[in-house]
Amino acid sequence: MASSPPFPTEAIYSCSVDLDVMMPMRDSVHLATDLYWPVDDAGRRLQKNLGTVLVRTSYNKTNVEWDGVPEYYVARGFVFIIQDLRSRYKSEGDGRYHHTCNPWEGDDGYDTVEWIAAQPWSNGRVGMMGSSHRAIVQTQAALYRPPHLTTICPEQGPTNIYLHEAREGGAMALHMYTAICNHALDAHEIRDDEQRVAQVAQALADATDWLQKLPPKPDDNPLIGVPHLQETLFDYFYRGEYDDWWSQDCNDQTPYWDNHADIPCLITGGWFDPFIDGTTEYFESMVACNETPTRMIVGPWGHGTMRVNTTSLGDVDFGPEAEQGYPAHNELRVRWFDRWLRDASNCVEEDPPVEIFVMGGGSGRRTAQGLLDHGGKWRAEEAWPIERTFQETHYLTVQGGLAGEPPISSDRISYDYDPAHPVPSAGGNLAHLFALDLTDEITLDPVAPFGQRASTYRQHREIVPWGPMDQREQAWMLGDRSPGARLADRPDVLTFETHPLQEDTEVTGQPVVNLWVSSSAPDTDITAKLVDVYPPNEDYPEGYEMNVTDTVLRMRYRNSWTDPEMMESGKIYSISIALPATSNSFQAGHRIRLDVSSSNFPRLEPNPNTGEPVGRHTRVEVATNTLHVGADTPSNLVLPVIPPNR
Repeated sequence: MASSPPFPTEAIYSCSVDLDVMMPMRDSVHLATDLYWPVDDAGRRLQKNLGTVLVRTSYNKTNVEWDGVPEYYVARGFVFIIQDLRSRYKSEGDGRYHHTCNPWEGDDGYDTVEWIAAQPWSNGRVGMMGSSHRAIVQTQAALYRPPHLTTICPEQGPTNIYLHEAREGGAMALHMYTAICNHALDAHEIRDDEQRVAQVAQALADATDWLQKLPPKPDDNPLIGVPHLQETLFDYFYRGEYDDWWSQDCNDQTPYWDNHADIPCLITGGWFDPFIDGTTEYFESMVACNETPTRMIVGPWGHGTMRVNTTSLGDVDFGPEAEQGYPAHNELRVRWFDRWLRDASNCVEEDPPVEIFVMGGGSGRRTAQGLLDHGGKWRAEEAWPIERTFQETHYLTVQGGLAGEPPISSDRISYDYDPAHPVPSAGGNLAHLFALDLTDEITLDPVAPFGQRASTYRQHREIVPWGPMDQREQAWMLGDRSPGARLADRPDVLTFETHPLQEDTEVTGQPVVNLWVSSSAPDTDITAKLVDVYPPNEDYPEGYEMNVTDTVLRMRYRNSWTDPEMMESGKIYSISIALPATSNSFQAGHRIRLDVSSSNFPRLEPNPNTGEPVGRHTRVEVATNTLHVGADTPSNLVLPVIPPNR
């Protein structure tokens, strides 16, 4: 990452804590809150003019992920406050809790900030931080504009639950299936019911079985007995159309940016995080709406891995520059809070507004840890999207090429997509797709104590490893598979690739795939995946095919998320699919490849091809899907290419 001015704040204070302070909300519900205080050499708490760092969490304020974090900020003179959300853990509430879809979080965030600012020790400035759900509640609070909310640091949070979290491209993102089950382990509704907790734990242990008998049914699903989270599960599955429920500001902040507080924002994301487009769109919106500084940092990370001391993700190593982790993660935020919560003259506002990690440039050999050396480096930018971007169009050919000129004749390529035998997911942008391992330490009897159950995600196995990996079938994949076989060799995967590149080609931004398609089905899915194809070497004699970014479009939503339109058999439709943002340098000798198919399971729910209401299908059918490549149907891939510095 780019160098920063000297870190200005030394660790000089010790820490004391007030646990479970019950902070009142406007409706007299009290939220359990831990307050960590700086203490001087004489053992006295600092009592005036203190800036506050606030975290609001659904994952238990005493979770091990916070070990040492409050003390780090307190040692530098901040009060650090962490709070359980309403109806979570030790906070009060009526038991209603709907995963990330809670309409009261804006009010609760407002009341929490203003309670802090009213305390005699406060300097009237509150900054918020945290990732994922802890990022969502920051954005919700900012929409409600508490007067003393001074800055926020949202990390890897969606800003549109429909598109970024639950219904990617109109298809159900199945990592939310297991995520909701994880949240259910510590639901207030089953706090004292060990049998129901055990049922949820067993469902998580059997997650791969549940994923292979979709869709869930009201009388047969993992969350029977946890009614409010079960309600959310079916909202995710059944609400395929963007409706009034999705448009609430707790679910989709994007229509309400004009309400957002004009405060400095430090927004962080990862190229292999499922919410990367939430990160980049949030940054663009704040730059457009606000006058105060907005900064964005995006690394080669998966969901939450920026806090881990590692340089790798999936099967790939990005080199020494990729490591963030602790203490660097905290140093970055302390410097930000030092500037905005207590006016430190550290010139943070002069830092580049955008820092991105451009993946690629490594040796392509196998590291000592058995990973692909893909490499990468940090670069500062003045804007996003990058202003010097050149949109480079590659036309799909019937021979499987990506050509610089449009075709002059018409042709087409067809494949059969069988929902019963979907293309397996080989890595990708995932968050919570895991199965619980019930070991000797985590058993069903006795059940783990309330407040410690959801943390069992630390003893789990990923159903699909997060991030980049060789696009080959492996034994752990769900459904039919031939370990070692290239996904590109499947008959239901169409591949289009360039000739070996003559020079390094950097793709940074959102690739767009424009296709002309037809189908025998009234509804089907079209998936698109960008792949970096390595040439063979001694370590990888068959080369290495690394997924860079991918997504899906459910065809009934090709024109609108609100008004679905079925397809006519054989009719040709023009569609456009924007892939999630990325930054990758495809090296000379590599090939750029586009894979087109109709499934990516279990990352995404397979389309049954029947046209039945989403989440309620009663059967599956094989669809013959056709990609048209011709003069009148010039299917193409548009890459945001950054010109080389010469």
